[in-house]
Amino acid sequence: MNTAQTAVPETSKNTKAEDQDTIETYDNLYSKNDYGTLDYPVNARYLDLHKSYLNWIRWHWHEEMEILIVDQGVAEVSTDDDSYLIRPGQGLIINQNVMHCIHAQDKKQCTFHSLIFHPDYIFGHKSNYLQTQYLLPMQNYQLFKVFLLDESAPWHERMLRTLMEVIEVNMTQNFGYEIATKGYLCHFWAELLRQLPQTETVSPPRISQDEQRVKEAMLYIRTHHAEPLTLQEIADSIHVSKSECCRCFSRTLQMSPFEYLMKYRIYESTKKLMDDEQDFGSIADLALSVGFNNTSYYNKLFKKFLGCTPTYYRTHKVLHQEPERGTLSYFL
Repeated sequence: MNTAQTAVPETSKNTKAEDQDTIETYDNLYSKNDYGTLDYPVNARYLDLHKSYLNWIRWHWHEEMEILIVDQGVAEVSTDDDSYLIRPGQGLIINQNVMHCIHAQDKKQCTFHSLIFHPDYIFGHKSNYLQTQYLLPMQNYQLFKVFLLDESAPWHERMLRTLMEVIEVNMTQNFGYEIATKGYLCHFWAELLRQLPQTETVSPPRISQDEQRVKEAMLYIRTHHAEPLTLQEIADSIHVSKSECCRCFSRTLQMSPFEYLMKYRIYESTKKLMDDEQDFGSIADLALSVGFNNTSYYNKLFKKFLGCTPTYYRTHKVLHQEPERGTLSYFL
């Protein structure tokens, strides 16, 4: 577990939402992959984990680089092989295509700035000298899945100030903010490359084979979770044996493919329970719609993961209940 402490950068106070209504959740951002446009692949948000579904941001990845800067509370960011505690004023740089999830430590409120951008905005879409010289080393540097910005070095504070400038200009969006953003991001990228250890040869890809396989299996499960899936079908989707599929999930998520499938089905059912426009008739119909053909088993798993029955969950709108680590939210 990586932890550190630092003071909140002064600029973060300038960009923090003045009104609580301006704080956004991560739900729509994640589900719509709302990370900007092709012409302007940059997105800056101020997010509140307490207002996000089940108080967390589930496992996901994207082609864009992401930077989190915590404003209040302590955020716990998990990757497939480590976990990081980010305190107020600290930042975490998450490299492209790195699988991660985010929680608030100790179930307390946690707000943070999220900056997501695609390096193509700096280097363009075509292969050129700048990409070869400055982009590929970052993409191929196998030790750089995430990088913690704290007070361990003065350049961390410079980076945090630069990143907060990017966030500020994108939240205010005054004339010319796109140009200003590109300038700040170029400065950020150059500083980061100067500080990272240099390598003479191109390193192998940092994404492990296990992680890549699990990503593909997760996408398959999310697409077919309502069907009567078998372990063989999940294994076939990533072209490995059943035993190897289980080992990949165990090494990456510390759980089996079947456990992930069950938790994902329960998660999908909670979204339907919270939607007043959903008309599924009965709990049995709801269970069937997410892949359970046994209502008793569905009710049993639901209570195990969320501590209440589906009926109680819907009646009382248990949106912000956060299970203990090891149950539903930590793994999806």
